[in-house]
Amino acid sequence: MLDGQFTLGVEEEFQIVHPETRELRSYVSKIMEERDKTILRERVRAEMHQSMVETGTGICKDVDAVRAELVEMRCELDKLARKGGLRIIAASTHPISDWKTQEITADQRYDKIVEDLQDVARANLVFGLHVHVGIKDKNVAMALANQVRYFLPHLLALSTSSPFWLGRMTGLKSTRCEIFKRFPRTGIPGVFESYGAFEDYVKLLVQTGCIDNAKKIWWDVRVHPFFDTVEVRICDMPTHIEHTIALVALIQALFGQLYLLYRRNMAWRTYSGALIDENKWRAVRYGIDGKLIDFGKQAEVPARELVHELIDFVSEASGIFGTRKSVDAVKEILRVGTSADTQVEVFKKAGNNPKAVVDWLIAETMRDLPRT
Repeated sequence: MLDGQFTLGVEEEFQIVHPETRELRSYVSKIMEERDKTILRERVRAEMHQSMVETGTGICKDVDAVRAELVEMRCELDKLARKGGLRIIAASTHPISDWKTQEITADQRYDKIVEDLQDVARANLVFGLHVHVGIKDKNVAMALANQVRYFLPHLLALSTSSPFWLGRMTGLKSTRCEIFKRFPRTGIPGVFESYGAFEDYVKLLVQTGCIDNAKKIWWDVRVHPFFDTVEVRICDMPTHIEHTIALVALIQALFGQLYLLYRRNMAWRTYSGALIDENKWRAVRYGIDGKLIDFGKQAEVPARELVHELIDFVSEASGIFGTRKSVDAVKEILRVGTSADTQVEVFKKAGNNPKAVVDWLIAETMRDLPRT
């Protein structure tokens, strides 16, 4: 019934740091020089800042294939960083480093973004997790993207990993979201009646010089303009790899469950972006420790309780995908807390020392992974 769709592709953005100074280090150009000598090859890419490196899987048929690629790429990337005396970190902001000291990658695309957005672009020193779910029919993809908007704050709450900015504890679990929203065309998208309506929107923006192509639409979820996927972009970058895999499994099962409803001429109710933004802010501020609004009940409900309901909601699809164990691993995030939760705990235990947080992030990024 799921028609062999719902393939997966995962992009992870890592920080490159010096293990003694704990500061970010501009090194991605060196990694790019070495990548073709490794198994990474085209799966590793430079990003706007020289202290950031992105990995991306191929098209994966299931969560097990995602796991295999993510483990392989993280281990190989760690090895490349270590050759330069450096380490990688999986988190959405760096606890200490200042964006004003970071080098921008020389690239025509990034030059244009910086020219257009100025310090908004230069200051965008944030790192994310993007999950692509394969859906062949663009109108089906748009229908599911419209509905999945409701669940985006739930996914953000589970992934939070950015409680620091410029050496300060911000009081937010996802500082990344507040930094990134300064870009245009970000956040919770509106509802589109069809993929054609979205295409008309893009054509108007191109025609009026707002963008040169649809890739400069950076919403929290988007029907990809060039691939047959829906891309979920709201997540912070989890630190431990098992948290990432659990989130990927949950996202796939969520799309699968919404598709099952679609095939039965049913749908999850769509809500306005203004309402969903209220939940997004709660996820930004409190993560899984806060309350989200259940708009059906018109009441606040603990985020942890809603996550359990979400796991139950997707159980039919996760059973079809054979991923119930992987989806259930989301409960471990609820038990131990997100990366943001632990970073704050480490910071306080170390006498408010952000360098101790960097040390924890370095270790946690590679915990439970094979060393070669």
